[in-house]
Amino acid sequence: MSKLPFQLGIHPINWVGEDVKEHGDDTTCAQILDDIQRLGLKGTEMGRKYPTDPATLREELSKRNINLISQWKSVLFSDPAYRQAELDDYRRHAEFLQSMGSKVISTAEVGGSLHFDPRRTPHEKEVLRLSDAEWHVLAEGLNQAGAIAQEHGLKLTYHHHGGTVVEQPEEIDRLMELTDPSLVYLLFDTGHAYYGGADPLEVLRKHYDRIAYIHLKDIRPDVLDQARAEQSDFVGCIRRGVFTVPGDGCIDFAPILQELITRGYNGWAMLEGEQDPAIHNPYEYAKRSLSYMESLY
Repeated sequence: MSKLPFQLGIHPINWVGEDVKEHGDDTTCAQILDDIQRLGLKGTEMGRKYPTDPATLREELSKRNINLISQWKSVLFSDPAYRQAELDDYRRHAEFLQSMGSKVISTAEVGGSLHFDPRRTPHEKEVLRLSDAEWHVLAEGLNQAGAIAQEHGLKLTYHHHGGTVVEQPEEIDRLMELTDPSLVYLLFDTGHAYYGGADPLEVLRKHYDRIAYIHLKDIRPDVLDQARAEQSDFVGCIRRGVFTVPGDGCIDFAPILQELITRGYNGWAMLEGEQDPAIHNPYEYAKRSLSYMESLY
């Protein structure tokens, strides 16, 4: 991947599910990091199998010459009652990532989400979209969290995400309009853009100036269509195998990579599959995906 001006890493979610716990649950941290090293990649995100003690984690990563690029952070800023506790937690998160040498925080609002909002009850069926008031409260909270990130030499990169209130193209647009460009950046995710009903290339072009981090993920459209026809929720879609690595689904990555190269993107991009590793071997799929992207240039 030396032809690419940006840095390519891989997310441990290819080996171990975050939202679907049974996916790869027996996989160890050593197996994941050894595979990443074999792939020749130098960056990873935090995963639930990685040690949480910074010294231990630093040792495991450094002996394989791998960097910790980011870690997901759920926030609940759309409800003012949660604001101060959420900001305090965000500061602790930023302190950890700063200690690991990371530069971006993958951040997503969970208010209204079917699966991630702590206020939701079992058996509810759909995401609760935000009111105008909640949108403004969310933006205010993100700006404050973005300032905390900045204090620690980090950028808050907002992850538009399936099954959340910032999922559809118009929701991405609104979030970008309401937040401060100097404090809130965008984590552009190709798979989640498609899942949310957007053309990933259009999202990239429209919001390029806000993008500070990227996830490269593909979609199996037939699986998605079937899941939608059966009214499957987001986690159900993952279980069905909606997501896969670049080159194995329907997204054309040639113009996406060309756009990034032309514009001189020099941040990190993570390969993501988020599928059952027992069926789709993470190392083999990643290897093929790397070959696919290399073949585009």
